[in-house]
Amino acid sequence: MTQRYMITLAYDGTNFAGFQTQPNQRTVQSVLEKALNKMSKFDDYITIHGSGRTDAGVHALGQVVHFDFPHEIAPAGMLKGLNSMLPLDCEVVDCKIVSPDFHARFTTHGKRYMYRVSRSWFTDPFKRFYTGHYKYPLDVERIKEALPDVVGTHDFSSFVASGSQTKNHVRTIYEATVREDKENNEVIFEFYGNGFLYNQVRIMVATLLEIGNGKRPVHDFLRLYEVKDRNECRETAPASGLYLKKVYYD
Repeated sequence: MTQRYMITLAYDGTNFAGFQTQPNQRTVQSVLEKALNKMSKFDDYITIHGSGRTDAGVHALGQVVHFDFPHEIAPAGMLKGLNSMLPLDCEVVDCKIVSPDFHARFTTHGKRYMYRVSRSWFTDPFKRFYTGHYKYPLDVERIKEALPDVVGTHDFSSFVASGSQTKNHVRTIYEATVREDKENNEVIFEFYGNGFLYNQVRIMVATLLEIGNGKRPVHDFLRLYEVKDRNECRETAPASGLYLKKVYYD
C-alpha cells in the first residue's frame, strides 16, 4: 500500500547546486531521491515534491517535502533509514505520515526565512559559507524604523531577480524583524510571509543594509514599491547568509 510521507529537512547548502534536480549537478532533491529509491527497491521511480526551491549556497533548517512510498514504514523507521544513507550535509529532522491530498508546495500558507550578516571587518573564514558580510557602518535603529514599511501586502517588482518566471509580484509579509547578536558580531533578519519571489529576501536585506548605512532614506521601500524597477535596488545579498527556517501548514 502506497503511503504519503511529509519530511522536514535541514541542510548545509554550501556544496549543493540548489534544491531542485539539475543535469550533472549535486542537488538536495537528487541526493534525497537516490536514498529513497535505494530504500524502496521498487521499479517505479520515487519523486519528491518540495515546498519550494532554494538556490545554490542557501541553507535550510526546515525545508518540507512529500513523497509517496510503496511500503508501509513507521515514521521513525523512515527517518532513521533515510539518515543512514544521506550525506552529512543533509538530515531528516522530522517525519510524518500525511493524507493523500497533502502537498508540500500547494498546501503551505507561509514561509519564514532568516538572514545572518557578519559584521567583522574582514571575512571570517569560519563564517564565509554561513553568513553574508557587511563591514561598513550600520545604524540598526534606522533599519528597525524601516521594517514596518516591509510588512503588509505590496508589489515587490523592485525586489525580484531578472530570472524569475513569476508574473504576479504581489506578496504579503506578516512579520519582519532585525536583531543584533553582539556576542557573535552579527545582525540577524527574519521575514515571515505568504510566499517569496526569486531572490526577494536577499534583495530586501541588501536594501535594508543600505538604509542602515545611510545610503538610502529610511522609508525608501515606499518609493521602491511605486517605481517597480529592479534596477533601483541594485544589490543582492550573498546566498551564504540565507536560511529557510520554517514552512507553515494548516
